[in-house]
Amino acid sequence: MKTGTAAAADAAPIVALSAADTLPAHLGEDGAAALARARAFAEPLLAGRALDSGEDAWTHAQGVAEVLGTIGAPPGVQAAAYLVYAGDWLTQPEEVVGKAFGSSYAALVTGTRKLVQLQRAAREAQLPEAQQQQQIERVRKMLLAFSRDLRVVLLRLASRLQTLRWFAATRRACPPDLAREAQQVFAPLANRLGIWQIKWEMEDLAFRFLRPEDYHRLARQLDEKRAQREAAVEHARQALASLLAGAGVTAEVAGRPKHLYSIWKKMHGKQLPLDQVFDLSALRVIVDDVPACYTALARVHERWSPLPDEFDDYIARPKPNGYQSLHTVVRLDDARVVEVQIRTREMHEHAEFGVAAHWAYKEAGTRGYAGVSAAGADEAQIAEARKAVLRQLLAWERDLSEPQGERAPADEGRIYVFTPQAAIIELPEGGTPVDFAYHLHSDLGHRCRGARVDGALVPLNTPLASGQTVDIVVAKEGAPSRDWLNPELGYLKSARSRAKVRAWFNAEQQGQTIARGRELVEKLLQREGRTAVKLDALADQLGFKDADALFEVVGKDEFSLRHIEQLLRPQEPPADDDEVLPLKRSRSAAGGVLVVGVDSLLTTLARCCRPVPPDPIAGFVTRGKGVAIHRRDCSNFRHMAAATPGRVIDVAWEAQAPAGGRAGREALYPLDVLVEAADRPGLLRDITEIFAKERLNVTGVQSQSARDAQGRVARMCFTVEVPDGGLLHGALAALRQLPGIRHARRR
Repeated sequence: MKTGTAAAADAAPIVALSAADTLPAHLGEDGAAALARARAFAEPLLAGRALDSGEDAWTHAQGVAEVLGTIGAPPGVQAAAYLVYAGDWLTQPEEVVGKAFGSSYAALVTGTRKLVQLQRAAREAQLPEAQQQQQIERVRKMLLAFSRDLRVVLLRLASRLQTLRWFAATRRACPPDLAREAQQVFAPLANRLGIWQIKWEMEDLAFRFLRPEDYHRLARQLDEKRAQREAAVEHARQALASLLAGAGVTAEVAGRPKHLYSIWKKMHGKQLPLDQVFDLSALRVIVDDVPACYTALARVHERWSPLPDEFDDYIARPKPNGYQSLHTVVRLDDARVVEVQIRTREMHEHAEFGVAAHWAYKEAGTRGYAGVSAAGADEAQIAEARKAVLRQLLAWERDLSEPQGERAPADEGRIYVFTPQAAIIELPEGGTPVDFAYHLHSDLGHRCRGARVDGALVPLNTPLASGQTVDIVVAKEGAPSRDWLNPELGYLKSARSRAKVRAWFNAEQQGQTIARGRELVEKLLQREGRTAVKLDALADQLGFKDADALFEVVGKDEFSLRHIEQLLRPQEPPADDDEVLPLKRSRSAAGGVLVVGVDSLLTTLARCCRPVPPDPIAGFVTRGKGVAIHRRDCSNFRHMAAATPGRVIDVAWEAQAPAGGRAGREALYPLDVLVEAADRPGLLRDITEIFAKERLNVTGVQSQSARDAQGRVARMCFTVEVPDGGLLHGALAALRQLPGIRHARRR
């Protein structure tokens, strides 16, 4: 079908129906009359016109209507075939068709023409070979997005089959992308819907065009033995018919040759030569009811030997598309192998016509499907049949879902837009140009500054629609805007895009932290006169994978620079065990610490971890500063202890004297409290009020403000004095209840 630019602008996709909805019950009470009027309406418009495939437009429309009639589509759907093609040569097809034939026909014309336009653009896209299969997958999904109306499905299947027939009849070369689309998109859809007539013929024709040498070689091989094979099938058919008649089973028996593509697939898949493919033909038995199916099966197995593992009961366990039949393979008296299929008339109609066999449009004078007349059709049965069709379409959509990447929830709509190169991009419904840019590449999304949709500049938060072509305007260098993360502004619909924007801001914050840590480390190296030290080697000695990892923890104040000082300064030889651990014990005056080993030893509380009773503690002998008291879980202490274990000594807190039992006030210990919160007015006041209520004396505070992916954040370090670390728990619990607090903890 050929569509022009003006017609494409008027087109819009049909409204997709969910599995719970019902489709229009009929196309009008005068389907046959509508068919005649549609032919008369379309003929002058289509006469002398040619489609882009080269076909005569009027002949193609007639062929599509004939295919639809063959599979049992009602006259109303056949009439739509003429109107769809006539719409290509109308200025306002939806309005004209709507006035002449009604809104149902108008919606069908609009939706089908729009779908054809999108599929043509997808086929014409010049994409690398590696992306062609992905493009096919997107075409399948796009077809489902437009094809929840069964009429659209039937029209597209019939149209593609008619086009393949035309190329075969005129002996013209069929474009490979068109044949490939028929094989990989339309034939699987026909299979899912159980329309075997279209499926097999379309597969054979696509096979002929895509693999002409294999097709003609196999056709010649089969033709050489055709007379012998047909005689054998006829002999077997007569024998089976006589057998069933003698057993009192009323049956219609016919021979059915297998299609070329199915034979080739079996040969190719199992690496078999043609003479080892035994089931080249099948016998089909049609009986009155289900009990007769099993009776016929029993007679067949009594007469001929069944092959093991070749029996399938699709009556008890129907295929997902509703197909029902008994399949068995038997060896005849002359050692030939033949497949026998046994089914009822209703099963046969479904096998041949698929969902069309159950799609009961109520039209005057027209019989419904599956033996239900239109006039007497039960509305509940009709509605259930339509729902079953929709379930098959939705199941096919799930089968084609990509195994990786972002998968949309079952109830989330999808749209399909094009790049300037006509590659199909799948986005969630409501997706914007920014979503489009991030889908193509993260860097393209970061630098996105504008967009053209179908050639017109639009705001970046404009919701896109299926079929539009999107071109992104980018800056040479740039970064995402924080406004994009504001859901009220509507810049991003896709969770994948939002994650990429957040990741950019997180990386920016990390870069700032690393820069701060680098500055602190380099200043320390300058003070120590060790600027020649290689930073990666220094990080490796401290247990980090690289210098950036070291700078990051230093920038976050999670790693003390004292580690680096200890590493850079020459180590004193550790004392012998006998000197460190003498038997006598004495008490130090500083900090109330009981030190094992040396009398009157000077002690200091390490500032890196701020130990407070009752923290588990340990001592480390320093040069010139006595014993430094650390918390046992202090990362500085663990590094020093691992490097020089001989300088570690055991210490313990001195028990506090009872009230009034010793002179002087109670000992107070400083400790640090780290608070991170969303920055806001009054934040510092609220925090200090908590400390005041808990009677904790604040002796110092350090604060810095920065931006991250969630907005402006404040990071603060409070130094407070406490006699016991347990008194801090209440303050921390109260801090965490304040608005905007992300975390509050002891350092």
